Amino acid sequence: MDLTQIFWLFFMLSALQPAIRQRMLDASRRRAIARIESERGSRVVLLVHRQETMSLLGFPVYRYIDVNDSEEVIRAIQLTDPKMPLDLVLHTPGGLVLAATQIARAVLKHKGKVTVFVPHYAMSGGTLIALAASEIVMSEHAVLGPVDPQLGQSPAASILKVVREKPIAEIEDQTLILADQAEKAIVQMGAEVRDLLSNKYPAEKTEELAKLLTSGTWTHDYPITFERARDLGLRVRNEMPETVLNLMQLYPQPTMRKSSVEYLPVSYRSNRPAPQTAVITTLLN
Repeated sequence: MDLTQIFWLFFMLSALQPAIRQRMLDASRRRAIARIESERGSRVVLLVHRQETMSLLGFPVYRYIDVNDSEEVIRAIQLTDPKMPLDLVLHTPGGLVLAATQIARAVLKHKGKVTVFVPHYAMSGGTLIALAASEIVMSEHAVLGPVDPQLGQSPAASILKVVREKPIAEIEDQTLILADQAEKAIVQMGAEVRDLLSNKYPAEKTEELAKLLTSGTWTHDYPITFERARDLGLRVRNEMPETVLNLMQLYPQPTMRKSSVEYLPVSYRSNRPAPQTAVITTLLN
């Protein structure tokens, strides 16, 4: 074999490596999901987004809950027996209200028990979906977030506050239009949250939670930790299965550049079993 043949063989192997790696990753995920389904007797559905999934010409591309996600999740629920337990793993910064609402409604209507697992974070629309579940399981350091509507880059509640505190003669027509939309958005989201919670909590508690979560009580990125969620009265627990945490290791952040965090990926905790699933450090979409 001459040097030219060796070069082309190396080139072909290098070109095929990402595809082979992706197939190995997909196979590992399927095995991990099947293991959890077998252990829990449930349908497992993952909704996993990375805040920055890739770098295109130096610009970050963001992932969030969109209509494609709602179609896929609803399809998975439709393929599940109505009485079968449903386990939904959420890892998302949020996304489109329409898509998140569709998923939340589908979760609410599922007759079997629905458990939402939040290994790291489920903000905004992710929290809306979690509220529809029978129970929420959060890791020790996981967080949820408020579901107050956002109009563009501005919180709806803040737009209303500006309009209410300034003389109307000093307010531009465009701002008044935004304020009208903001008021409608808050009313609509409050009604949505009440519907999701009404069969789980007394009327007074439902109203209290809806107001806290939708009216701009906190900033949109306010972290609702397990302790805070529990103090608010949400149905949360923190017994996160090790298999779910291991599964999340198969959804790593794609690294187009060197990671700023490094450590030896081995457990030094004697009270936890070693991960049973393979960890592949590169995810290609």
